[in-house]
Amino acid sequence: MIIFTNDLVEITEENEKVFIKTVKSGFPLKDFDAILRSNPRIKLTNFALLKSALNKETIEPVEIGYWLPNISVEISKDKMTASLFIHETIEMIRENKEKLTSQINEALSEYNITHGILELDVNKIVPGKAYLIAEGTPPIKGEDAVVKYLEIPERKPIIREDGKADYFEMNFIYEIKEGDWLGEKIPAQPGIEGKNIHGESIPALAGKDVPLKYDQKSAYEVEENGKMILYAKTSGVVEQREGVISVNNHLPIEGDVGIETGNIKFDGSVTIKGTVMNGYSVIATGDISIEGAEGISGAKLIQSTEGDIFIKGGIFGMGVTEVDASGSIFVKHVNDANLFAKKDIVIGKYSLGSYLVANSILLDENKGKIIGGKAVAKDMIVTAVAGNKMERKTELIIESLNKKEAYEIIQNKAALLKSIQEEIIQLTSKINQIIQYKDRLNDEQLRGLDQLESEVAKKEEHAQHIDFEIKELMQNLKNVGKEQIVVKKEAYPGTYIQIGNKSSILSRITQGTFLLEFGELNI
Repeated sequence: MIIFTNDLVEITEENEKVFIKTVKSGFPLKDFDAILRSNPRIKLTNFALLKSALNKETIEPVEIGYWLPNISVEISKDKMTASLFIHETIEMIRENKEKLTSQINEALSEYNITHGILELDVNKIVPGKAYLIAEGTPPIKGEDAVVKYLEIPERKPIIREDGKADYFEMNFIYEIKEGDWLGEKIPAQPGIEGKNIHGESIPALAGKDVPLKYDQKSAYEVEENGKMILYAKTSGVVEQREGVISVNNHLPIEGDVGIETGNIKFDGSVTIKGTVMNGYSVIATGDISIEGAEGISGAKLIQSTEGDIFIKGGIFGMGVTEVDASGSIFVKHVNDANLFAKKDIVIGKYSLGSYLVANSILLDENKGKIIGGKAVAKDMIVTAVAGNKMERKTELIIESLNKKEAYEIIQNKAALLKSIQEEIIQLTSKINQIIQYKDRLNDEQLRGLDQLESEVAKKEEHAQHIDFEIKELMQNLKNVGKEQIVVKKEAYPGTYIQIGNKSSILSRITQGTFLLEFGELNI
């Protein structure tokens, strides 16, 4: 087919290829643009050959491009969109609207485009321009599971009417009864499937599941109205540790711990309305609340292996008292005692001649005093006053986390966690195989099944604990380099300040925030 011809050149099409033959040289290259505009179906692919062919007579036609169909369709790789191209002159498009519309429909049918077809205004078509002609419906991911738990009052000072904080009246023990609501989960929802332009279904991702984390010994879940509801199996103290909610045993003691009670060792939380007498100890797995206004004097050991400790009236340690908490310690004042907390030590008034070790040691910014003794923290120490006019030696120390050692610990714990998770998968698979034949099992075999399920539960609890420790270490690593000692009012001479391996003894009264700047203490 001849596309264009004159005395100088001849442009033809054969088998959807475009050729040029130069009869006589001299055809201006710039005039070729007019030929392309008049023939939108020409797709020039070899400009160098075209230029060369126009400069000299050619015996044989030279291939310079290909002949486009008047309508072409391009489909995206994901089959979610289709673009339409019209390769005709505007005049042809305007004069053949009905025919062109019919051809477009035929092209859509040829490419099996059946879904998401969009309207196209033929009057607005520009030759060679891409028009979105079909668009698939993307799948919609399902809603994630939503979990909420009973709101346990935050352990913080109750604010008095005068706006000042009282660190010694706290929401500490939160009791509930058997059958009380502990939490609920709206399960993850299935997604809504989509369709591509061929009408083919596209699977949708279901929402992310989030488990209800609870102690199976003290709580249980049931399905109600499409939700999983969590209830207390027993009455006691509700606690949430490492993301797991539980109901622990509660031992209330109306009076003192002393001759009548003996030393207390209890699996759960303990509330003591009075005091702990000289030489006596209280050890509990849960929280310990000692609410007597006079505090404790000369008690031997107050220890919570999994919880917090609250001593409303303060501590007169007499050099023998030790308070040890897996969580935090809240106390009005401390005299001559040793306090160890995995999390924070919060003191309302003062620490005198005591040894304090915690993640953070926090005293009242307006009245708090650390006089004598040693305060050792990983993250922060805050007080209004450090030392005294007598220049009593007072040590404020931040022991920075060693990054290398911390990363090694994290790697070891992660390896252990992976190993336990693999064991859980193997045991769970074994349990699922046995459950298929549960109706045929004898008593001994049923006991074996119970033991396997119990072992899985213990391993899951262990895995949760390790996972929490890893996350806690990762969080602590984020604070490396941000450690600080804050003395709001006065740090007296004789106060020893140390952060990491940098230290200094103050020689004058000062105040402010002490930290490392460019590797050195800013004193």
